[in-house]
Amino acid sequence: MIISPSLLSADFGNLNADIEMINSSEADYLHIDVMDGVFVPNISFGFPVLKYVKAATKKPLDVHLMIIEPQKFTAEVAATGAEIMTVHYEVCNHLDRVIHQIHEAGMKAGVSLNPATPVGMLKDVISDIDVVLLMSVNPGFGGQKFIPYVLDKVAELRAMIDNAGAKTIIEVDGGVNLKTGAQLAAAGADMLVAGNFVFSAENPIATIAELKKL
Repeated sequence: MIISPSLLSADFGNLNADIEMINSSEADYLHIDVMDGVFVPNISFGFPVLKYVKAATKKPLDVHLMIIEPQKFTAEVAATGAEIMTVHYEVCNHLDRVIHQIHEAGMKAGVSLNPATPVGMLKDVISDIDVVLLMSVNPGFGGQKFIPYVLDKVAELRAMIDNAGAKTIIEVDGGVNLKTGAQLAAAGADMLVAGNFVFSAENPIATIAELKKL
């Protein structure tokens, strides 16, 4: 399993220590949730913080823009050295254009779906998307409870990807722990975002290692 711990759950009073922990772990990415207080009911952090994080981390950045008009910030995300830039389907009126814009900037293109958005909305562009990020909580806050019907969405998306012969990775974010992670793996997920479960663990490095085994 590919693991992308979410920086949103880190201790921002001791951020360097948490980033060093991730550097020392088996994590594959560092997940960055950028929130604007408009698309989601919260504000997180912006590009000055990302610039510091990129300088401090040894892991590639998995940047998730929970904002309106994310296409306006493609250059800024690329400048952080991000490997993945993920936008929400719900805010992109011209999704095909945005996907190509992300690729032209040298990044992998991710598209995120809120829990109630059907995976079928991505059928026509699935082969152009590198990562589909399924939200298994309503976006905006950490520590929420996993929404069980997302398991069916993962299975449906897995079938869609396989039928298209695409190489798209299925990423899931929200309420991930060892139990829900195992369920998501069985349904066909490739990549898990874990926030509170990792950063509140007694031994975060061991917790990441356990998630990797799923």
